[in-house]
Amino acid sequence: MVQERWRAATRADLEGLASEVAPRLLGARLTTVVGGETVAVRITEVEAYHGRGTGPVPDPGSHARMGPTARNATMWGEPGHLYVYLSHGIHSCVNVVSGPEGVAGGCLLRAGEVIEGVDAAFRRRPAARSVRDLARGPGRFGDAIGLRHPVHDGIDAVTGAPWHGAVARLELLATPLAEVAAGPRVGVAGVAGTEVFPWRFWVPGDPTVSAFRWGRGAREASVAGLSPHS
Repeated sequence: MVQERWRAATRADLEGLASEVAPRLLGARLTTVVGGETVAVRITEVEAYHGRGTGPVPDPGSHARMGPTARNATMWGEPGHLYVYLSHGIHSCVNVVSGPEGVAGGCLLRAGEVIEGVDAAFRRRPAARSVRDLARGPGRFGDAIGLRHPVHDGIDAVTGAPWHGAVARLELLATPLAEVAAGPRVGVAGVAGTEVFPWRFWVPGDPTVSAFRWGRGAREASVAGLSPHS
């Protein structure tokens, strides 16, 4: 296996639209130090979400679709911070903020391979049956790296500045992956979860990539061929 080479991510790397930045995150390495324990994950699956007024079409699946709120404030800030939100009242999910400050964008980290700190990840994910499952899915990913909502929302993964007892650093592949798969986002309701928004990106054939499932009404919207303006 060829040794992967990473370089520190910069704000400039992440200033584009989320749908442009997200595929560049595949193969990247996110390292966290939480409670003195280091875990590094190679990112294998991501999803892009735009904010209100961002991109050529409105994104009805985004937390920022209606504009800035207390919940999504981090999405409107500097690129390279991590937007950590609570899903279903249980799971802390992690996004890399993209776009210039004032333009909301988030790249949800859906899955990855734990390449350092496997023991720590297993302590955080005791139900995991294998290394493959440690960060397979956005809730498991958040658990494995130890970042929690709300305390770690806004942590800076570009500078690596300490934030409430945690540190996060994002490194991109020096040479982006030549092959990237794309398709509808997982579990997103309505037209936002169809091929109209092919903003889920993953490493083809990687065993850590999560399974696809339709969101509420998305299959029907896909069959009907609805557009965001329907």
